[in-house]
Amino acid sequence: MLYYLFEYLNKIQVPGTGLFHYISFRAAMALITSLVISIIIGKRIINTLRKQQIGETVRDLGLQGQLEKSGTPTMGGIIILSAIFFPTLLFAKLDNIYVITMLLSTIWLGLIGFLDDYIKVFKKNKEGLKGKFKIVGQIGVGVLVGSMLYFSNDVKVHKKVPADYVLQQDEKIVSHMHIKDEANVKWIETDHMTTTIPFVKGNEFNYNWLIGENGSSPYGWLIFIPIVIFIVTAVSNGANMTDGLDGLATGTSAIIGIALAVLAYVSAHVKFADYLNVMYIPNAEEMVIFISAFVGACVGFLWYNSFPAQVFMGDTGSLALGGIIAVFAIAIRKELLIPVLCGIFLIENLSVMMQVGYFKYTKKKYGEGRRIFKMAPLHHHYQKEGLHEAKIVSRFWIVAVLLAVISIVTLKVR
Repeated sequence: MLYYLFEYLNKIQVPGTGLFHYISFRAAMALITSLVISIIIGKRIINTLRKQQIGETVRDLGLQGQLEKSGTPTMGGIIILSAIFFPTLLFAKLDNIYVITMLLSTIWLGLIGFLDDYIKVFKKNKEGLKGKFKIVGQIGVGVLVGSMLYFSNDVKVHKKVPADYVLQQDEKIVSHMHIKDEANVKWIETDHMTTTIPFVKGNEFNYNWLIGENGSSPYGWLIFIPIVIFIVTAVSNGANMTDGLDGLATGTSAIIGIALAVLAYVSAHVKFADYLNVMYIPNAEEMVIFISAFVGACVGFLWYNSFPAQVFMGDTGSLALGGIIAVFAIAIRKELLIPVLCGIFLIENLSVMMQVGYFKYTKKKYGEGRRIFKMAPLHHHYQKEGLHEAKIVSRFWIVAVLLAVISIVTLKVR
């Protein structure tokens, strides 16, 4: 909203209002605002949650310090979502398709998590929202996001081609750019189904190939939307699994968010896209503002969520965080980087799947279930090993930083 106000003020030549045209300035303001909001309103929300006796019910799993967390306010994801939502409304262009997509998916996923927490806390049902309803909700998000990114005319993906490139009849030159030693480099609009393969030279992949098509296809959405559903569901559940230690999911999400901000900025900047030889995505620069608010919200929430936690985010936060990361990566065509960038979420998810699968297999084969880990998800395994919770979280953060750096480096390593 402020963007439009300052755009008007700039037109009537009010000094200093031109700053709002710079993505870097608006992104910095969004980050600072979200950080301040999460810290200031965080305390008030925590006090309200305490007064309403909205506390975490902890099952005794024999973990050190676990029972001490019983009664700690939960549903703190409201703090994160508020700190993302309001700065985005203030500093982003609200008619931007990418901003609209991110806001809608954030609200949707937040509501799914809120219903789950509400049932657990107020209905005293430890199971929360039934799994099938969660899946339906996540599928709904996938359908919404996939449809918006596939069918919207405002979503465009451009790729660079040599000056002597022979254009096909259905391809259109959308811009020209003068490079130092390459005077006639051209950008053409490519198919919506094109994405980026990391670590591979000529790193473009078209999902239409999965259905036997070499170019654009009127049925591409039949493969694109299910892929979006799978990614959103997997990453949101991965973040949910990771939210088991104080600050673990929050800090990891903040690190991932910083990497996504870099990837979005270079993809939306025509000169950086040319230099790095990546696909150019016009208008995606507004997503940098959203993800800056996301990072600020996560860091601000850590003020209260770091060990020993004064509040837990609950599913209200964890499902939304994972879903936001998934949708953002899809929008900037970096979803195939998710296994690397979100490696912490992936290994947490895999540890549970491996543990359950191996237990069932050995129980069927030997009559007694056996375990790979002392406990799953993986962070609980290290707790059983005797490591302090804060040390486990710190080491997971270090791994998350390493994975984020590797993800950014993929822009040049092919």
